[in-house]
Amino acid sequence: MKRSFSEYSAKEDFFWLILRPWIFIPRVLYILLTFIFLFLRILFQGNSKNKNVQKNLSKYLFDVITDLGPCFIKLGQALSTRPDLVRQDWLTELTNLQDNLPAFDHKIALKIIEEELGSPANKLFEEFPDSPIASASLGQVYKAKLNNSYLAVKVQRPNLYFLIRRDVVILRFLGTFLSPLLPLNIGVGIGEIIDEFGKALFDEIDYQKEAENALRFANLFKENPNIFIPKLEKQFSSKRVITTSWIDGVKLRDRILLEENNLIPASFIKTCVISGLQQLFEFGYFHADPHPGNMFALKGGNADCGNLAYVDFGMMDTITNSDRLTLIKAIVHIINEEYYLLAEDFQKLGFLTKEQDLQKLVEPLKEVLGGSFGAEVGNFNLKNVTDKFSKLMYSYPFRVPSRFALIIRAVVSQEGLALRLDPEFKILKIAYPYIAKKLLTDNSEEILDILLEVVFDKKGQIQIEKVESLLNILFRDSENINPDLIPVANAGLKLFVSKKGSEVRKNLLLSLIKDEKLEFTDAKKLLALIRDTFSPLNIAKSAVQNIISTV
Repeated sequence: MKRSFSEYSAKEDFFWLILRPWIFIPRVLYILLTFIFLFLRILFQGNSKNKNVQKNLSKYLFDVITDLGPCFIKLGQALSTRPDLVRQDWLTELTNLQDNLPAFDHKIALKIIEEELGSPANKLFEEFPDSPIASASLGQVYKAKLNNSYLAVKVQRPNLYFLIRRDVVILRFLGTFLSPLLPLNIGVGIGEIIDEFGKALFDEIDYQKEAENALRFANLFKENPNIFIPKLEKQFSSKRVITTSWIDGVKLRDRILLEENNLIPASFIKTCVISGLQQLFEFGYFHADPHPGNMFALKGGNADCGNLAYVDFGMMDTITNSDRLTLIKAIVHIINEEYYLLAEDFQKLGFLTKEQDLQKLVEPLKEVLGGSFGAEVGNFNLKNVTDKFSKLMYSYPFRVPSRFALIIRAVVSQEGLALRLDPEFKILKIAYPYIAKKLLTDNSEEILDILLEVVFDKKGQIQIEKVESLLNILFRDSENINPDLIPVANAGLKLFVSKKGSEVRKNLLLSLIKDEKLEFTDAKKLLALIRDTFSPLNIAKSAVQNIISTV
């Protein structure tokens, strides 16, 4: 009985392959010989202090993975998101792995379409081209025409299920056997990592799951006028073929190309980053492969927020509500330079074991992150911090939980995309105000608890400096009055007088009592800060800014 695309079983797949030695042995020998040459080179050069030697070695690693085919290219991409597994100085080369291969035979693609959809392509569509317009590691895309509209028809590569099933088994077998010889910082069994990879890859080659992902993603952004998701054509989609409306846009690969099409690069950067933050911190469901080939700039929009289209929903992931809230807390603790509490966040998320002495990590975390989110927020560069953090993770007992691998990949990919369009781009100029606004406007009990941690210390006293820092980030780290001033003021007022605001009111009253006496100094400072921030003049300017942005 034929296995489902969505199924993955390490044990069953291993026995399936081991009982077919004519398949298993030649492939293992080829991969093993390739790895032997790689490991010999690593053995002699892996510990070299010479940067050129390490650069050449990382390039050789890149060539080996590319030569071994799609499954290994995917693994290389996964490894490029795992700073806990691979030396930091190899990561740069691995992140250059591109998900594309030469196109497969057009006649085979036509045969797959007929098998999957029940009719030849020339009968299903008014026009069907003789060659694909794009090719990737798992499939290739054709631009077909139907009812005077163009469609994107993605056809899966032949025998992909067999090839991936075979190579995942061999990867697990060789990885488990060879892992002790590799200079990798592995906190869990290599088999678990390969299993994680195999499950994700099996999901990605099931185009019916991709179709479901596309529909879910489109529903999340249905109220957002700046985000476009191609319409799924169900009647022309199956497990190995997926058809959507054609996106007539410009890939976010080149700033000059955007400008030649009268598109403003900065506007698409903002839409891209904000939509990514919404996926992570609001929806809990995100596009895990936001590279330039999967995102298109569209006409329309404005200078502040451009119209952006997402495509390719094979690699999606979710984040639990608990992890989402802990991440927000971690950002707040970084902002406030509370490194012990940050270490506790890492522990809760699974990056550190419960037995780890967190006090020992305070200074290393301060060294890596200190000042990054303070006065120099506009100069923050995620890649620089990521590089430093990679070294920290290699030296200290940090481990990236499997559920965070795709999150890291998505965040780093988004900043890389933005830097491609604008080398001076600073991700926190957009991301940090977003977090600040969420703390100030989200009335959920969980976010309110985090806000209370910022406003009041453990003794219930007002933390004026932290409140001022939060407001400064949102309203004073830009040249113009922020249009969010009015929404934040409204949300704050509603919260204060609402039932949920009882905790805020209680803490404010308790903060007035010090040594059994009334003390109004902190309260006066807080009122002065609120008065200065939300002055009538600033509110008026914010209203004007809102009107201008909608014109």
